[in-house]
Amino acid sequence: MKSNRNCSGPSRRDALKFGSVAVASAAFGPALAHKAHGSDHTTNDPAVIFVWLPGGPPHQDTFDMKPDAPAEYRGAFSPIQTNVPGIQICEHLPQLAKVTDKYSIIRSIAHTFADHGGGHKRFLTGRDPLQPAGFVNDTPMVGSMAAELWKNKRAAVPNYINVCDGGRQQIDTFSFGSAYLGPTSHPFTVYGDPADAKFEVRGLSPVAGAETKLGDRVSLLNQLDRPLNGTDLTNGARAIEPLRNRALDLVTKDSARAAFDLSKESVKLRERYGRHRYGQRALMARRLVEHGASWVTVVMENATPPGETMKQNHSYNWDSHAVNCHIFDDTQYKLGFLDQAISALIEDLYTRGLNKRVLLVVTGEFGRTPKVEYSTGTQTKVKQPGRDHWPQAQSILVSGACKTGLVVGSTTSRAEVPKDRPMTPNDLWATVFQHLHIDYNGTAFLDAGGRPMPMLPYGEPIRELV
Repeated sequence: MKSNRNCSGPSRRDALKFGSVAVASAAFGPALAHKAHGSDHTTNDPAVIFVWLPGGPPHQDTFDMKPDAPAEYRGAFSPIQTNVPGIQICEHLPQLAKVTDKYSIIRSIAHTFADHGGGHKRFLTGRDPLQPAGFVNDTPMVGSMAAELWKNKRAAVPNYINVCDGGRQQIDTFSFGSAYLGPTSHPFTVYGDPADAKFEVRGLSPVAGAETKLGDRVSLLNQLDRPLNGTDLTNGARAIEPLRNRALDLVTKDSARAAFDLSKESVKLRERYGRHRYGQRALMARRLVEHGASWVTVVMENATPPGETMKQNHSYNWDSHAVNCHIFDDTQYKLGFLDQAISALIEDLYTRGLNKRVLLVVTGEFGRTPKVEYSTGTQTKVKQPGRDHWPQAQSILVSGACKTGLVVGSTTSRAEVPKDRPMTPNDLWATVFQHLHIDYNGTAFLDAGGRPMPMLPYGEPIRELV
């Protein structure tokens, strides 16, 4: 699933295109019938940390184990008890087993799109995509919809942020696109490995030597934004000005750079999260919501620590087909990093009292096939186990600002389909939107044809969690 897209910077034509779309978006105000809940950051502002595991982790090898199923279904791992009686998870998640009282597991969310592209689009937009493959959204990603409503919110950092691997920062790599909302609703993307000593956040400092010219360039842009003739009937130029001012704040003030600076954390805490990209991204997410970000997406794919090469016969992301990797070797390796990072994040949120306003969601686009399949690995050239795509069931971890220590829903004895409380991704997003104080039923956006589109076509908050 790893993309080889060209990751060079934007061209002059791209910049002009971005500007025209931004002006149009700001001018016509696509959000309808939404009452804002305040534009200034306060300590009570709700926020979301969304951990995205692209490729689809195996639910029956992590949070929905079936030890009594036949061997070809239950896999190679054994369950362990957690600190909540009656809840078991994978033996390779020992740290998460110690804090199960601080999170809940949803086991009965399902959809029908088995392709990665279709699965990403279906899960992340709350709608069936027009095309079952490909990663370009025809409707906005849920984070972009929320970001559109936060356009006037001011904080030390951008309201909507995405952290991911270098080479994976293009908006369509994971179906993070905002479709008809335009690029002003895209996340501020931070790419690279924050565990690497050479890591830096691009876009938070003026280009070397440009500081003295910045004022002149802003003045020129203001002149170009004026209407060519008469008054600005659509208020487009006036609407784009706050967006530019916020961008200037990011590159001219130290507050944003400080929020991203992990060196301000203690060595002990950084070690607790783990000196790897999973752990340091999770720590960065905590710092960002603490500094006012409302939505931080954390992409966790390749787990390789700095200075090491990816292990042979392992998959870059969580796409554990037998041709890609030996699923049990690969999953065990990734779970070690995930267990450390997510358990540390949960503990940190609770220690700092952020659990009262931050909702943590950890998921991929779907689960894996109940029955283990065997194919010849492209690297090993020998037959090995794997699991294919399976949108009919998956497991999702939620923590923080929700009821915890619970298992919501169940699957059949072989982890095939939901048995109790069948739900869709829309129910998850209804829960998230409610947490964010967003009236998703009463909010719509104008699509490319000028038709009002509701944030979600259906979905109800998960009653066990709220």
